[in-house]
Amino acid sequence: MKIIVAITGTSGVILADRLLSSLNDHDTYLIVSDMAERIARYEGVDLDRTKKSAGHSYRENELDADIASSSHSIDAMVVIPCSMKTLSAIANGFCNNLITRAAENILKMGKKLILVPRDTPLSLASIENMRKAKISGAIILPPNMAYYYGPRALDDVTNFFVGKVLDALGLEHNLYKKWKRASGNF
Repeated sequence: MKIIVAITGTSGVILADRLLSSLNDHDTYLIVSDMAERIARYEGVDLDRTKKSAGHSYRENELDADIASSSHSIDAMVVIPCSMKTLSAIANGFCNNLITRAAENILKMGKKLILVPRDTPLSLASIENMRKAKISGAIILPPNMAYYYGPRALDDVTNFFVGKVLDALGLEHNLYKKWKRASGNF
């Protein structure tokens, strides 16, 4: 699969880092926003290492990149984490950078666009923008915690969130134990 992974300026950069390491058998195109660079430093994520794990890497202002054109065949895109600013731009068709332009292409070509909004609580404007994005064909996948699989560490939680993204992409993984109805055992 050819997958664009975009990192925007909100907490949770580790999610994109883990996702990219889980997609090493796929052709990946990474786009990093300027604010994501700053957030990564606050969160202790080495974006230089993250960029090396991607097949291709771009900055958000590279509107002349090949993936800015809908003629460049891409299978899916994940915006992880997705800031409310980026969500608003995507929901309203405001293509002001490579992230929002690539997302517009994905939507207009009928491909999978997964948005991982990372903010809480949500304003009415954010909820409306999620609604608009969903109507346009995006999958809205907030990193909401589940407890049924018995997480014990932050890595378990990160793996669960990334596993849910891989589920939405239709990709097999073993990042968390899937729900099975049984006598309380997994």
